[in-house]
Amino acid sequence: MSEVLIIGLALGIRHAVDPDHLAAIDGLTRLRPRRTNGIYFALGHSLVVILLAVGIGHLVAERFAFLGPWTLILIGAVNLWRLLRPAKAGQQLKPARPLIAQPFLLGMLLAAGFETASQLSALIIAGQNNPWLLGLAFSAGMVLVDGIDGCLTAGTQRLAVTGQANALRASKMLGVIIVIFSFGLGGAELAGIELDRFIFPLGIALFAVVIGIRIWARSNRSAGQNVGTLDALNSVE
Repeated sequence: MSEVLIIGLALGIRHAVDPDHLAAIDGLTRLRPRRTNGIYFALGHSLVVILLAVGIGHLVAERFAFLGPWTLILIGAVNLWRLLRPAKAGQQLKPARPLIAQPFLLGMLLAAGFETASQLSALIIAGQNNPWLLGLAFSAGMVLVDGIDGCLTAGTQRLAVTGQANALRASKMLGVIIVIFSFGLGGAELAGIELDRFIFPLGIALFAVVIGIRIWARSNRSAGQNVGTLDALNSVE
């Protein structure tokens, strides 16, 4: 049983770095910068995977599968609009509606619309073991990675809202990447193009970029704080 839980956790972590996940979470978070986006996305996504594993989710998944790619393209389109018409520095970003403002529902739609190798592997193993336990372990892995991704992106976006130079550039750079991934992955799914062998390296690359962008966005803030401290010390002297 412990081996099944470990495998489920590993598959959840692996599945969480699929680029459609990261593009959806990061794209949503640029529009609605909340640190919990990744967690709720993962929970919604996991719910559909668990329902599929226990054999009661196929009817729902088949009815809504077509919405997955279009939802990802919609996220890309809204992010492209925001890039072309950016909010003013210091202006709070308002939640976007309807679907892309709901991370839980977004996760469910992408679970129905994108069946990657890691998700299929989890379903196969679940058919040979306790699907509920495997599903919970799978969910834990997804929540861990997607939660971190959402938190990092939200942090970058909140710094950008304050008007910090590095954070603004980082947010724009992330927006361009999100648009490319959203249109590319959504379009490939609609066209029936198989990308399975590229999914994992693309996901790892995108996750690494999110981490790098977050560090870069914060570096300007740290530098500003150091300058402010030196100025304060000089004034005391």
